[in-house]
Amino acid sequence: MKSPGTRGHQAPPAPARSAPGPDDAPAPSRPGRAGRRPPLLLLALASAAAALALLPLVYLAVRAVERGPEYAWNVVATDRTLELLARSVGLAAVVVTACLVLGISLAWLTVRTALPGRRAWSVLATLPLAVPSYVAAFAWISARPDLAGFSGAAFALTLVSYPYVYLPVAAALRGIDTAQEEAARALGHGPWSTFRRVTLPQLRPAAAGGGLLVALYVLSDFGAVSIMRYETFTRAIHTSYKASFDRTPAAALSVVLVLMTVLLVAAEARTRGRAGHARTGGGTARPASPAPLGRLKWPALGWCSAVAAAGVAFPAGTLGYWLAVGNSRTWDPRGLLETGGITLLVAALGAALTTCLALPVGVLAARHRGRAAHLLEQAAYAGHAVPGITVGLAMVFLAVRFAYPLYQELPLLVAAYAVLFLPIAVGATRAAVLQSPPVLEDVARSLGRGPLGVLREVTVPLAAPGIAAGAALTFVVCMKELPATLLLRPTGMDTLATRLWTETGTGSYAAAAPYAAVLILIAAVPSYLLGRHRT
Repeated sequence: MKSPGTRGHQAPPAPARSAPGPDDAPAPSRPGRAGRRPPLLLLALASAAAALALLPLVYLAVRAVERGPEYAWNVVATDRTLELLARSVGLAAVVVTACLVLGISLAWLTVRTALPGRRAWSVLATLPLAVPSYVAAFAWISARPDLAGFSGAAFALTLVSYPYVYLPVAAALRGIDTAQEEAARALGHGPWSTFRRVTLPQLRPAAAGGGLLVALYVLSDFGAVSIMRYETFTRAIHTSYKASFDRTPAAALSVVLVLMTVLLVAAEARTRGRAGHARTGGGTARPASPAPLGRLKWPALGWCSAVAAAGVAFPAGTLGYWLAVGNSRTWDPRGLLETGGITLLVAALGAALTTCLALPVGVLAARHRGRAAHLLEQAAYAGHAVPGITVGLAMVFLAVRFAYPLYQELPLLVAAYAVLFLPIAVGATRAAVLQSPPVLEDVARSLGRGPLGVLREVTVPLAAPGIAAGAALTFVVCMKELPATLLLRPTGMDTLATRLWTETGTGSYAAAAPYAAVLILIAAVPSYLLGRHRT
């Protein structure tokens, strides 16, 4: 998971979360490749990355029971915890349901029907990925203060997270063998019956995976729920941390939140089960013919227009309004430029460190299928199951106890970004290395190159485009991260995200608008470059 308003407002983190495990890797190109021992230096570097990723879980284990298990139990076994649990689960359930409706319907309309301008609608359907949840919440609450609370949080989170369902479902629809649907219709099934009996079962894995990402995103969100003033676990953890010198209550609540995410992942895997829907033959070579909409054309266009208006046009218009009403007191070009520069700097450092740490893990996962590679890859994914607020607490604990000179210094914040977003870079690196021919590495070895020489001269250059794409995506999510940045940023330093959060917290919407606009504009550039080939 990611940090809530961070990890999730971004170009879709789905490939990293759902990247296949080592056991799913393709068969080696030559006998014995899987059994070859990985270089010791590669193992050491991958182990260092995995150790960093595991720090939040180690912190929780130590901190939560530091004053005894009974104390920790007394913290969580309260009516307040049950209330937070009900609020968080209820919010996630509503948002997931709404995202499934939006994502599946839009995917069907843009992929399988003769919807006028469906290519443009498919682009508009993915644009909310560039909008952080706290920016969407700011746009709506500044225009409609009455939305504060559950309804506003659910509405804002739905609008920024439904693409996590739309993208995998649209991809699944493009890959379905239409011969099965044609056979069903030939047997007398109508369009709705064919969709329910044939198409929908094949979409279930994609929809379930997207729904899981939405649920994890909602549970870990901090920005939208804070701006909408709706109390969930993440907001309660932040309040507990700020209100007391005793960090045990915050750690104990974080343990509950992590357990919730683990249960969600397990439930999704159990629901998906072992059912498969892959065709056994080559299938039809021709794409599905777009279904005519007939009298449903205008309602379909109205539905797509409403979603685009709520998710894209309204936030953009709101920001434009607040920018227009701003004056010399709210506009601070020098401060905006300085904050933007700091944001670019910390995001670039975070992306660089994360990519460097991911490289040995991704290479091991792609080229060596032993137990060590499997464990190291799984450990690298640990940070993805921990909310950003918890990672921030872990880094504070580490610095105060063992490295106090790093407390509230830039290296600690950059390290937190690496923990949070290492799975994104690992997934991109592993996929890129798998796509490069291993025979070229064998040739380099036969010419006398050592393991590091092969890595530097062959593996990395071949996989460079994929690694660069992972670095670009990591840069975007680092730039939008909020909760860990609030806890770890050096004193007096602000990013666009923290500055926006500060201004909205005092109701200074005109002052917050420039930071929101610049954040979206910067994030949109790499997001567009990453996603332009999808449509």
